[in-house]
Amino acid sequence: MNSHRTITGMSPEQLSASGSEKLSLPSLQSKMKCDPEGYESELHLIYNQFKSSLELFKQQADLGFKSVSGIRNDPAVAKDLGDRAMFLAHVTPFYQTHLAHFPAQLAEFLRSSARTLPLGLCLHVTQALILLMNRKMVDMGDNLALFMELQTFGNKALRKLAYSHVVHSIKRMNQKHKNEVKNRALQNVLFEMLRQEDETKAKRALITLRELHQRKVWFDERTANAICTACFHPSSRIMIACLSFLLDYEKFEDDDSDASSSEDEAPHTPQIVLNRESIYKAHHQGTIASKKKKKAKLQRAMRSMKKQQRLSSEKSNSNYHTPLNHLKDPQGFAEKLFSRLQTCNERFEVKMMMLKVIARTIGLHRLILLNFYPFLQKYIQPHQRDVTSLLAAAVQACHDMVPPDAIQPLFKQLVNQFVHDHSRPEAIAVGLNVTRELCLRIPLLMTEDLLQDLALYKKSHEKAVSIAARSLIGLFREICPSLLIKKDRGRPTNPKARPKAYGEVNVLSNVPGVELLEEDDGNEDGDDADEASLSGTDDDLDHDEMVASGDAEDNHIANSDSGSEEDSVVAEDVDSDGSIDDNDSDVSGDEDDEEDEDDEDEEDEENESNNNDAKDSGTGVKDNKAKKRKVADFDKQLTDADASLRALKRLAKENMEHTSLDSTDGFLSNEDFQRIKELKAKKDARFALTQHGLLKKGADSKSPAFKIPNSDELSIKRVDPAKLEVHVKKRMSKEERLALVRAGREDRGKYQARAAIKQKKTGGMSNRQKEHKKPMPLAAKRAKVAKSRIDKKKKQQRAGKQFRGKKAWK
Repeated sequence: MNSHRTITGMSPEQLSASGSEKLSLPSLQSKMKCDPEGYESELHLIYNQFKSSLELFKQQADLGFKSVSGIRNDPAVAKDLGDRAMFLAHVTPFYQTHLAHFPAQLAEFLRSSARTLPLGLCLHVTQALILLMNRKMVDMGDNLALFMELQTFGNKALRKLAYSHVVHSIKRMNQKHKNEVKNRALQNVLFEMLRQEDETKAKRALITLRELHQRKVWFDERTANAICTACFHPSSRIMIACLSFLLDYEKFEDDDSDASSSEDEAPHTPQIVLNRESIYKAHHQGTIASKKKKKAKLQRAMRSMKKQQRLSSEKSNSNYHTPLNHLKDPQGFAEKLFSRLQTCNERFEVKMMMLKVIARTIGLHRLILLNFYPFLQKYIQPHQRDVTSLLAAAVQACHDMVPPDAIQPLFKQLVNQFVHDHSRPEAIAVGLNVTRELCLRIPLLMTEDLLQDLALYKKSHEKAVSIAARSLIGLFREICPSLLIKKDRGRPTNPKARPKAYGEVNVLSNVPGVELLEEDDGNEDGDDADEASLSGTDDDLDHDEMVASGDAEDNHIANSDSGSEEDSVVAEDVDSDGSIDDNDSDVSGDEDDEEDEDDEDEEDEENESNNNDAKDSGTGVKDNKAKKRKVADFDKQLTDADASLRALKRLAKENMEHTSLDSTDGFLSNEDFQRIKELKAKKDARFALTQHGLLKKGADSKSPAFKIPNSDELSIKRVDPAKLEVHVKKRMSKEERLALVRAGREDRGKYQARAAIKQKKTGGMSNRQKEHKKPMPLAAKRAKVAKSRIDKKKKQQRAGKQFRGKKAWK
């Protein structure tokens, strides 16, 4: 059978069998896969030819043979060697015993002679080895160093082939489950290459580690620390590549999350714009059926908004990942990088990258590096290059664990250089925004005099400056309203709020969010109540149309209602512990008496106005005189009623707390924790709807204007330099202004007069022209003729009586 076949691509003297039938290597390969036992002689023949070619190539490479007829310069011989290598790689799974040493010979040949091989032959041998590794005939750990070495060659195709194979093979290996033993062995190879002083090898190792970490294949502390340690490589290029990856990693994460969220939330976007106008139309405009449809749309939109808010809150509470977050020694990393920053002679862009990474590490791990702030202070100038990025890094490096005295010189430098009357408006706006961000993290930096001076910029005619000043005022309304003057305080949620002292920590005495579980009384109609309160927002629009009558009975009812409301407001002022102590009652009584006096004065004014209205109307005058009583007696009775009601409320609340604690025994189940999580998400959604003006505040009328993040959220949050100069109008050049003007003229045609446009009209006559050509009825024609005849006769009569001046011939 084998004696009648010859194989093309071989010399006749190399063949042991000859015949009329000729087979190419691909056809022979397919036949050998179908019948492996029948083609063993051909396999031995080709394998022997491959070994002899390898020996010849190695001998000539050692002797430095460079003649024109040599193997090294003969492309046909190199092509035959590559084809036989690919052929044997394809049939190796079918002849594992015969070709047991072939993978090792191929890897050794590529390892020893890769630099001296021609490009085509090197690519063929590399592809053959990749094919064997994909079929698990060769272990990846034994040849990872070889493939990393191939990436250091100058050929782009070979480098891309080796790099893609390393990344995809490691990703495929960890797809189902992670083999820590193999991963650790492969990581040791790459870590060793990254520590070498050879810039090319270290660069390829860093690129491979970055790709695997970014794809979350090797998403562990060892890989993150190895990447971060590359910042201290002797080569500046390796350091710059590592710094850029650490700074751009969060951008990659944001882009991926935005793309995924846009794909997920695209079908759930509401088809109606939620504002007060749409709410008013849904309740007051249209027929009953149309209003019903509008209300249903509003409710669906509200549910979708709450769902999106809940999803966003869950995403924000998830674990935060960045290579800097997995540092084993963040303090040592920051100090070592800062010392290199002080001594390096790199260009300004590289120094800015190092400065940003140091600030990010300090803010993320809440480190204390006191020498960093004086180093930043000398760059705080309005004319400094990339000053907004530098200020964002300064804000990022501030947290509540840093002593305020260490940042006070930097803070004074910022205010003195940016915020003064002779500074430009954009510099003032940036300075106020940075001041707000610094005070959000360290409120103890601000003094009363400085805050009142900065608050005066709210009257500036520049929009960016006034917005920045008002945002600063809004911040201190929440954290420390006592620093503001009474005019700027407004109605703060907590007038006695003050910032925490340095080192002060709030120790939790209970499970976070358990108060929400206590406030929840088990009703599950919260969403319906919120949706029903949409209609309540429109009742305010019609509130002015309701006029109270001036009868005495109505006045009496109003007085009693106001008194009951006052009692309920006073009764809500109960201590959190629910105890009834004499000292507590005295203190609360003093505070309540002050509020009662104000409320009683307002009530007296309302009573007097109601009585005057009753007298003017002339009804119920005798009843008012009969029911008139002294103000002092009324005050005494009201105070006694308030005190007794307050004591009863405290006692009832204390009893309820004891019963609730006894019933639950102080232990929370998994259902309770799940309920706390749902209540937190619902509270955040309700807060978002209130911010958009879609819900009435009601009992939560003293809800904060914005939610102040805690220290952990601030450490994770990345400060965007563009937000520090928001609303700042940048001055455009003449070319930019002309481009803007031309862009507005693209869709507009050439100017023409209206008469010319009418003349060029091709759409037929207008309605007015058609009315002129419409045939008139006979009666209308006769009336028109008669009217014209009468007008003509009157004109002739007036013509003879008019004086036309003195005649010349008389």
